[in-house]
Amino acid sequence: MRVDRFLSNLPRFNRQQVRLLLVERRVRIDGQVVSDPHASVREFSRVEIDDEVLQAGRPARYFMLHKPPGCVSATRDPQHSTVLDWLDEADKDDLHIAGRLDFNTTGLMLITNDGTWSRRLTQPQTKLPKVYYVETEQIITAEYADTFARGLYFAFEDLTTQPAELTLLGERSARLSIVEGRYHQVKRMFGHFNNKVLRLHRERMGPLTLDADLEPGQYRALSSEEVHLI
Repeated sequence: MRVDRFLSNLPRFNRQQVRLLLVERRVRIDGQVVSDPHASVREFSRVEIDDEVLQAGRPARYFMLHKPPGCVSATRDPQHSTVLDWLDEADKDDLHIAGRLDFNTTGLMLITNDGTWSRRLTQPQTKLPKVYYVETEQIITAEYADTFARGLYFAFEDLTTQPAELTLLGERSARLSIVEGRYHQVKRMFGHFNNKVLRLHRERMGPLTLDADLEPGQYRALSSEEVHLI
């Protein structure tokens, strides 16, 4: 929300008073004096006028989890453990998942309370690559890479997938980079060749790579530098 709108929504200020507060440089957001009415106020922002705190804000939280197999990418589930069960954090109900993984798919899971940040990470328009390590039941041929690069038609959604990049690592293993997150997309892409995916592991989302020091089920907070990569 714009700071002028944020202040105008308070019953104590009218629009003229808000303009004067900004011109007189009496408003601070996160400790920085602002005079631009378009400056952004978020739920995490600390907003002050002179020495008075109008909004204390709350800390934005960002975590990287090495998702193990056998847990649900959800905040609650009546039957199975969820990825949040692996976090030893207070107020876990405030957190949500940025980019889901299937029940037995492992790898990078990002968890946050910052909806703006997670939308930038996952919305299709950004086309951030999601990189997976894949092991299959049958041999992967060069034909796969050509087909994935052209895109595959998914009849259920009546769409053709965006071009994907496949790098062969062995006869039955590969690294796949996609920019979408369709339902069971990777398994369906290999299913086009009647080749069953036996193991699927997400290594990267955009510029964020799974920390090699994290064992399955372990997590850590993202650094400020990592957060600002998105």
